[in-house]
Amino acid sequence: MSGAQAPSAGHGDTSGGPGVDPGGAGDAEERPAEAGTGMGPGRSAPAAPGEPGDAQAPAEAGARGVQGGQGRRSAAAEALAAAVRAVESGERSAASFFNDAPAPRPAAPAAPARERARAAAPASAPAPVRPPSARPAPGPGGEIPGSGDVRQVLAAGGAPETLAGRVAEVLGERAAEALREDPWQLLAVPGVRPDQADGFARALLGPDCEPGDERRALALTSWLLERAALEGHTALESSALREALAKVSVPDPDEALRTAIAEGVVLVFQDALDAAPGARPRAAEDEDAEQPVRVLLGLDRYALAEESLADGLARLASTFASPQGGAADGEVPAGDPGAPGWESAAAAAPTASAAELIRTAAAHGLVAHSGGEAARAEPVALVAAARAMGLRAYVAAHSEDGRRRLAASLSEAAGGGRSAAPDSDPDSDPETASAAVTVAGLLADAEGPGRDEEGTLALDLLAVLDAPQLDVETAAMLVESLPDGARLVLSGDPGVLWSAGPGRVFADLVAARRCPQVVSRTPDPGPIGELISGIGIGELNQVEAPGKEVVIVPVRDAGEAVHRTVQLVADSVPRAIGIPAEQTQVITPGHGGAAGTRALNAALKDRLNPGPGRFGGFDPGDRVAYSPAPGRTVPGTVVSADAEGLRLDCAGAPVVVERAEVGELVRHGWALTAHQAAGARWPAAVVVLPGDAAAGLTRAWVYTAFGRGERHLSVVHGAESALPKAVAEIPFKDRTTRLRALLQAQAPTAPTD
Repeated sequence: MSGAQAPSAGHGDTSGGPGVDPGGAGDAEERPAEAGTGMGPGRSAPAAPGEPGDAQAPAEAGARGVQGGQGRRSAAAEALAAAVRAVESGERSAASFFNDAPAPRPAAPAAPARERARAAAPASAPAPVRPPSARPAPGPGGEIPGSGDVRQVLAAGGAPETLAGRVAEVLGERAAEALREDPWQLLAVPGVRPDQADGFARALLGPDCEPGDERRALALTSWLLERAALEGHTALESSALREALAKVSVPDPDEALRTAIAEGVVLVFQDALDAAPGARPRAAEDEDAEQPVRVLLGLDRYALAEESLADGLARLASTFASPQGGAADGEVPAGDPGAPGWESAAAAAPTASAAELIRTAAAHGLVAHSGGEAARAEPVALVAAARAMGLRAYVAAHSEDGRRRLAASLSEAAGGGRSAAPDSDPDSDPETASAAVTVAGLLADAEGPGRDEEGTLALDLLAVLDAPQLDVETAAMLVESLPDGARLVLSGDPGVLWSAGPGRVFADLVAARRCPQVVSRTPDPGPIGELISGIGIGELNQVEAPGKEVVIVPVRDAGEAVHRTVQLVADSVPRAIGIPAEQTQVITPGHGGAAGTRALNAALKDRLNPGPGRFGGFDPGDRVAYSPAPGRTVPGTVVSADAEGLRLDCAGAPVVVERAEVGELVRHGWALTAHQAAGARWPAAVVVLPGDAAAGLTRAWVYTAFGRGERHLSVVHGAESALPKAVAEIPFKDRTTRLRALLQAQAPTAPTD
């Protein structure tokens, strides 16, 4: 979307098909923000034109992939690279080159994979959600070891010495030596662009610096794949990666890929392609014929995550593959599919859809559940019923707001449908509160049941809501943490935006049809629910809103959009709807631009909490968006600031952000992007659609943004015909992933309940 810039929330979808644009901003809303490097663009011949200053790759990017790029290619690597071209062009069959491709996985549980993972990651130190690269411990005075030597190398290459600490964090104590040997390793530092790395390399290497240097090709290949991960891909088609390399002025992209394959920077995969619509089914005599495939290239980090996730999901799906029976009712454990409690719970369920989910979960270890906001009550009813049967059942959300809402719903379900008082705290019931957790808290052992002696979570059933927000790495860690015999229900609204991180886990699971799927028949109520339901099927309808539940505010330009937004939040919504400004959330497509989050937050702060911004631009009372990890956004309020850092109140939890990290981890939060707001709801939402956002709108974005308001939705509308066109014609921005193919190779197709 034109003029927009990246959010601190994390990754997202591409602005096109399954490629990666090395020079553009992509979908600006769904990019992680990073403090600028301060490096000038230099005068690099192989520059990447138009690269945004705050686009980045994760800290892990490229450190491994850009080392050791001087070796000669092996004959096997040459053959492998030739296979990529030949298979794509149709000159030869995939089997003629990939005879050693692994056979499809059996449907049996993948216990050995879990044992290997446990050996690699001891149970005493579970991996956090999206673990960052290890940071060396600061030395005396708080300086990262090796920063002094790095500072000298950076100065010699014309790069800002202020980057020294970040370079040392990413490349380790030998960072200075690594940069002298391979200046393009600077691309591993978040925020550094190819043209900047080229200028740095030219200053250090002099006439030896060439665009075709193998070290440069390796670094750029890794950087492009990490950049693709920021846009949601776990792999790229080889043709897309070759095109991206050409855009960053790599003279011979084919040679670059051969080198990257030989050095192990990228892995090569082949996935079977679905038959074209109307194609003739393959006859029995055609079984030996070669099936069309696509050749994918990816980093081992995401490949291993998808492989592990596919194995883990297959293990869970096979939990109750063989019916257990023959025992009397009194002898059947509560967790057994034949236990009488399951049918009793289904009979007592509040809705038919909840009863269907309970019966399905009773008989299967893995279930996909789809539905809107009202359907969230169904997995809650399942968890409440399972706990009443004596099972260790938990329900997880992605945000503290979602966890609190789940705790309140669980309290109501456990109380036989009696609603809690409006001002009651769901956490006042410790037993109920312990059953509602966040995904991050569960994986970090900060919430939930903890882990058993084998290092797995001590639970029998887990329902994860807002499942489309699960990225592939988090999902892999979560599934790997579940014990044998546990049930997993992934529940979500298929119409919302996919995860901020790479992958499309929920969509791939549903498309693979390798587990039962329960589709809720519970509609979302009210005018907002009616509007959202129409958007979900591609229709932008006018709805009756007698209580001003939905209001459209047309604007001519971005300046008027900002003015009307401030007016709505500060005056109109409190006066006409009765919802105060602190309970109204503004949502806009991107950070940059004349009506992005930066412009809107500046205007809203000036009106709602004016101040000099004495601590990094913040004052007590400011609403903020705190990003403790890529892809996670926690709303909060500034309480105070002192020598230790900026003190926040995040949903009642005190947080201290160190001074050096404030600029990177904290933004003002009156206005958020849709990805940052996903999974949370507010009494009122004001969605801003400036004209320059038209190119980036999709049905999923509109569906997500419009669904954040519980009682009121105002739409500041300047996108004209682009809004209905996006809803009708652009469902989402696709991602290239391997999970669906991996799941389809695991087990027979499961029926949809």
